[in-house]
Amino acid sequence: METLANLESFVRSAEHAGFSVAARRLGLTPAAVSRNVAMLERNLGVRLFHRSTRKLTLTEEGERFLAAIRDNLEGIQSAIAGVAGERGEPAGALKVSLSPSFGTEHILPLLPGFLQKYPAIRIDWQFDNRQVDLVAEGFDAAIGGGFDLSPGIVSRVLAPAHIIAVASPAYMASRTLPIDPAGLSAFDGIVMRSARTGRVRHWTMRNAAGEEMAAAPKETIVVNDPAAMREAAVLGLGVTLLAVPDARRHLDSGALVRLAPKWYAEAGPISIYFANRILLPARTRVFVDFIADHFKRNRLAERFAGSRG
Repeated sequence: METLANLESFVRSAEHAGFSVAARRLGLTPAAVSRNVAMLERNLGVRLFHRSTRKLTLTEEGERFLAAIRDNLEGIQSAIAGVAGERGEPAGALKVSLSPSFGTEHILPLLPGFLQKYPAIRIDWQFDNRQVDLVAEGFDAAIGGGFDLSPGIVSRVLAPAHIIAVASPAYMASRTLPIDPAGLSAFDGIVMRSARTGRVRHWTMRNAAGEEMAAAPKETIVVNDPAAMREAAVLGLGVTLLAVPDARRHLDSGALVRLAPKWYAEAGPISIYFANRILLPARTRVFVDFIADHFKRNRLAERFAGSRG
């Protein structure tokens, strides 16, 4: 009888037309996946793939075999995951990528409650302003915005990433408040240079009526981190454009005030990303559900909406 490892290696290799991508999906080496497929072919007595230096293609027998087992394989994986979840508590190292500002401000404070509920899970979190490759780099999940949904990766939206204009009360004390984004051009700007493109990020803001207008404060101070932009604004160095979650605490305390309050920019949603696998590790599954439930219960999607004014 064939092992699940051999069958899964075959299915994933067929889906991705190669051993390397299949190996990343399965957490194995390409050599191990190749051996599993070779063992399956030997046991079945048929060749399932045409192999070349560029890619794999299914033989006629391989196509028939894939059609016969693919749905059944998913059912077996689901059954195994269910039994494993009932047998023991989620455990192991939970490797997550988070943006430094959002992760430290809004996700890290949830860790005590999460670990109290799941004490067998070990935390391996990386705070970085870059898009990681979840499969290739071995991450269980990532939280942030703007990730490319590569094959095998899915996301659950947590909240909108709306960009708003803010400054300190001290900076604005002797200045006239702008009524729209065009008015921001009169102020010193604290802007962000993208580490990926090397360019300063510019925003087009909109209001509830659907009108759009460029927001272009002077490029007085250039940094590469949202937290640095926020702190520079708190220090009274100028106007900056921040995601609402990065500014919320300081708006509530009065350390920052919102400018042109009817206007905001769309930066896409803040989401939690993970592999699209039925046989998802229990630690990943409970983490995704824990974070999503926290955002829902506390209505953070509404709280982080820049359209609220």
